Amino acid sequence: MNEPVLTEITLEDIESLAVGAWILGTGGGGSPYLGLLNLRRLYAEGYRVQLMSPLDLDDDDRVAVVSNMGAPLIGQERLADSRNIARAVEMQEEFGRFKFRAVMSVEIGGGNGTQALMAAAHLNIPVVDADCMGRAFPEAQMTSVAIGGLRPYPCTLYDPRGIEAIVTKVPSWKWMERASRKICVEMGSIASTSKAPRTGREVKDWGIHFTTTAAIRIGRLVREANRLHTDPIAALLESEGGKRLFTGKVVDVARRTTEGFLRGSVAIEGIDDDRGSRLELSFQNEWIVAWREGKAVAMSPDLICVLESVSGHAVGTETVRYGQRVTVVALPAPAVLTSPRGLEFVGPRAFGYDLDFRSVFEERPGAGV
Repeated sequence: MNEPVLTEITLEDIESLAVGAWILGTGGGGSPYLGLLNLRRLYAEGYRVQLMSPLDLDDDDRVAVVSNMGAPLIGQERLADSRNIARAVEMQEEFGRFKFRAVMSVEIGGGNGTQALMAAAHLNIPVVDADCMGRAFPEAQMTSVAIGGLRPYPCTLYDPRGIEAIVTKVPSWKWMERASRKICVEMGSIASTSKAPRTGREVKDWGIHFTTTAAIRIGRLVREANRLHTDPIAALLESEGGKRLFTGKVVDVARRTTEGFLRGSVAIEGIDDDRGSRLELSFQNEWIVAWREGKAVAMSPDLICVLESVSGHAVGTETVRYGQRVTVVALPAPAVLTSPRGLEFVGPRAFGYDLDFRSVFEERPGAGV
């Protein structure tokens, strides 16, 4: 067994992680605020979490892949205890009769970026510096491991009331999404889940590496810009190779929770350089397509991020409201998502839009890496 280098995640890192994960959530993944509160309490009680490189995993190590599942709006209404996600992992161990070496988030975006840390604190195992999306997506098959054709089962689901469920076998990732989503809806459209366990080899081959440190880096530079009263959005775009799409005021929000998802649209009227124009955003938990004058100007899997224009903090699909001054930016997606097979899983047609994917970064050499 390799002896990995373990780095302690400080409380200051966690504060930055919450900010950066919310930006990478592209509007979804649930607000990290509740996870941040849970982790503040855990650290006050003496718990600590360590981070390890995915490259330090042994090939036969078992890695738990965790997330909350459901509609982000419901996650704001039903406050979850940090022990819920740890219980979902324990259910996997009991079912498979093995112990996990480490835990990682299925998506670094939003509140799910903090779920692995909470599980790790209770289970006393490290967090792998990786995830399966590099952002947030709404459905179980929208992951790098699904793109890689890895096994989609078993999946455990745990409800705050103590309801436990296991999807033991399905024929495909789409069936895993359908079956687990139905269970989640019956649980009240929010559940703690531990996805199909991954081996160290699978994480090295198909995980999206070093996304936890990326979220911490993004959060740190935004917080530092706030402290220095400089432009956090300019700092973000320079650091991450992003592009500004639009600046304006939110003038309309249409939002509904259905089948375990938060769906809807937002209209933004331009101000400053965009005065007199209008941007519309369609979402399914996350921002999926940005439309300007009826034309799609940005789309999944490019990261569409709505940020408060002054603070640079993210605005979620469940928290966006009339009158907010926002700046919409795009960040490049991991290469696995923009590959031909990746687009089958996370391109605009995967969300029901009859659009050929065109990245806002196409003209920039090395886009999507």
